[in-house]
Amino acid sequence: MPGSFADTNVLVYLASGDAQKAGRAESVLAAGCKISVQVLNEFTHVARRKMAFTWDEVRDFLGTVRAIAKVVPLTVETHDEGVRIADRYRLSVYDGNWCDQAVGQSQAHGAGVSFDSGNCVGHHRA
Repeated sequence: MPGSFADTNVLVYLASGDAQKAGRAESVLAAGCKISVQVLNEFTHVARRKMAFTWDEVRDFLGTVRAIAKVVPLTVETHDEGVRIADRYRLSVYDGNWCDQAVGQSQAHGAGVSFDSGNCVGHHRA
């Protein structure tokens, strides 16, 4: 899955304590996928609010993830393009930004990303 993007659910599953979900998530990360800074932000929110992680646990977990997966920055240009994609394909702004990162990376490698029923196709969820 090199060149693929993982969404926040991959990190949530990895930290979930569910061996089956965690194993699938670990496979996605080990295959060389990318994650965005937004995924790190979203995971931090979920880990603190819903998983009762301490700040030290969040930092340790994200440090491990960052050592394994390539983290792609969120820029103003990415945001603007994500808003355009969200509007065009009727996505949430979060999904639009996420898809912009996948589209940008795929176009850089000569591949295409398509939209099916309003969803960005070509990313990986555990």
